[in-house]
Amino acid sequence: MMHCRDRQPHARNARAAGVPALVLLLLTLVGCASTPQLAESTERELPRRALLEDIPFHGQRDYQCGPASLAMVLNATGMPVDVDTLIPQVFLPGREGSVQPEMLGTVRRHGRIPFRIEGSMDALLTEIDAGHPVVVMQNLSLPAWPVWHYAVAIGFDLDEETLILHSGMEPERVESFKRFDATWARSDRWAFVALPPGEFPASTDAKTALDAIADFERVQGVKTALPAWEALVDRQPGAAMGHFALGNARYATGDTQGAMSAFEDAVKADSELAVAWLNLGLLQSELGEGEKAREALQRAASIPGPWQKQAREALDDLKMGGE
Repeated sequence: MMHCRDRQPHARNARAAGVPALVLLLLTLVGCASTPQLAESTERELPRRALLEDIPFHGQRDYQCGPASLAMVLNATGMPVDVDTLIPQVFLPGREGSVQPEMLGTVRRHGRIPFRIEGSMDALLTEIDAGHPVVVMQNLSLPAWPVWHYAVAIGFDLDEETLILHSGMEPERVESFKRFDATWARSDRWAFVALPPGEFPASTDAKTALDAIADFERVQGVKTALPAWEALVDRQPGAAMGHFALGNARYATGDTQGAMSAFEDAVKADSELAVAWLNLGLLQSELGEGEKAREALQRAASIPGPWQKQAREALDDLKMGGE
């Protein structure tokens, strides 16, 4: 999927002759679109108006809406990076645009975690209300003749049913919910927020957060990701895999007692999480707590699945070491 005025060559060559008809057709499509309906809870809980006034604006030159959008959201988190620095990291000259993996990967390389948000106006407006500018992807043309574009959503007016965006060369552009949603829907409502480790979107489930932090850790390393794991278990204390990941991160940074505590919390949250029992048992064995290690490894060995064989082998090793 390509962005920022990306077209196939035959479509580009046909552009001049087709513009009048295309414009009329686009107007028809937008006119037929319906204004998205917000949930009652969204209407009740959000303010009638909101605007993030401190989000810097960077004009989006041709084919560079991706780098410009990233500069805006990264700057908003205190990361002093400019558009020219980002262009070679996300812009693909041969394809005249930036693709989503490069966008998300660049955010990680600059020390921020990109969180995909749910593709709904409710989620989008909720993030803005929480102080998070949102990178959104739009198709400003037809599905068969896409004009992919990134913008940054920074405000809204519920009474006027309008969204405010830094878009193109226009800061604080006002678009109706209806027109915006029609173009956003053509990208499957792709959107994300970029946040420092330890901060989270206004609404995200544990699985989404786990995946986002794990991807960030692979780029930035365990030590940099550790605050995010700590914050996740504070936010989602019932997420067993969050405690498990925290245990691994603590162990990797030399905090064995903290790792053991996290693995214990993981099996409390989910007594059938075999891999957490396995790591708990291995760590207890390493620390000379043989009886506790045996109990943990037995629990891991009793749970069918991919960790059963390794748990049984660890039990055999523990028995041989005790003889």
